[in-house]
Amino acid sequence: MTTLIVLFNLKDSAAQLDYERWAREVDLPTAGSLPSVDRFEVLRAKGLLTGGPSPYAYVEILKINDMAQLGADISTPAMQAISAQFQAFADAPMFIITESL
Repeated sequence: MTTLIVLFNLKDSAAQLDYERWAREVDLPTAGSLPSVDRFEVLRAKGLLTGGPSPYAYVEILKINDMAQLGADISTPAMQAISAQFQAFADAPMFIITESL
């Protein structure tokens, strides 16, 4: 199984409360229900274990059961709209594709 990890901060123009409401009400239920996604969670970073602030405010973790299906899932008009909304909040998000050892 592939795990997609997304690291990002909010744009200066994005309000934390607005983003978090959108994530709970729109992003999590919509992207989390895609056929290719087994699990989706959004985490707010609280800091580094060694002390100090995290370089990223948010982490998304998506457990993907089929990468080809994910491509089809995110190409729909509904998911393109969700993606555009996400891009309005997120400042240069990093999408990291991982696999278990």
